[in-house]
Amino acid sequence: MAHVNDERLTALTERLEKGVQDIFTSGRFAEYLSFMARFHHYSFGNCMLILMQCPHATQVAGYTKWKKEFGRQVKKGERGIQILAPCTKRLLVDEEQIDPVTGQTAKEQMTVVKTYFKIATVFDVSQTEGKELPSLGVSELTGSTERYQEIYAKLVDFAPVPVKTEDFPGAAKGYFSYTEQCIVIRPGMSEVQTLKTLTHEIAHSLLHDPSQVPDQELKKRNEKEVEAESVAFVVCKHFGIDTSDYSFGYVAGWSSGKELDELKASLDRIKNTAAQIIDTIEAEPERTEPEKFTDRVMVIPPKRKMKSVPVR
Repeated sequence: MAHVNDERLTALTERLEKGVQDIFTSGRFAEYLSFMARFHHYSFGNCMLILMQCPHATQVAGYTKWKKEFGRQVKKGERGIQILAPCTKRLLVDEEQIDPVTGQTAKEQMTVVKTYFKIATVFDVSQTEGKELPSLGVSELTGSTERYQEIYAKLVDFAPVPVKTEDFPGAAKGYFSYTEQCIVIRPGMSEVQTLKTLTHEIAHSLLHDPSQVPDQELKKRNEKEVEAESVAFVVCKHFGIDTSDYSFGYVAGWSSGKELDELKASLDRIKNTAAQIIDTIEAEPERTEPEKFTDRVMVIPPKRKMKSVPVR
């Protein structure tokens, strides 16, 4: 198996970093941050409720907020995601106060703030339509590549879990399910988007499977997404497939700041994983040795003489 040149991988990761930095210095990034800041940050419990009802949700908000603030309408027939919304209520209660000098008890009204929860309904962006939302790059890659069938087949063979192609709710292009131990890719995408997405999900399955990674090494979601998309960019770019318009914005969107801490801390993991995938795709198929002919002499047994049988 031929091993990909480390200098080549370093050059590609540097290209990725430079592309993401360019997005940080553009006006698009400020607009994107302003847009994202208008979304509510949900508690862990509500995040779990959203995940269970809509596993592929990315940005959720209430019906009115989508309409008034973002100029988008919830699609007809969409079913909302139910979460718990905290509410507060001020109550006047009588509290008994004991005078420390006289020891007499007197009642005094006090305001008490009580917190309770009610069910609220939110919708994911994929359940809405209308005004275009700010983004850091293209929403989907287009185009084809000459080696599509070969690369796709080798990626599927290399994946540590089965790869399925089927439609699913939400706006995601694909996902790795560690509970079901499979990768699911959305059908009908371009060849370039399909290869990029499949590589991204394979990177997740190699680097972020909780069953394979000790708890103390589990990373936050932004770190996982930066790693997976960086691997996908490097692998695709190596084979002449340019995913810059998608990958640069994706990595920038998941990075915590302009210093690209997630990317820099993961460069070795990104390069090693990308190299592993590239080597697998470039590997020559194993060939069986042709049969060697020798000067052996084939001995043909003599024909048996047939006994004559008298005719009666």
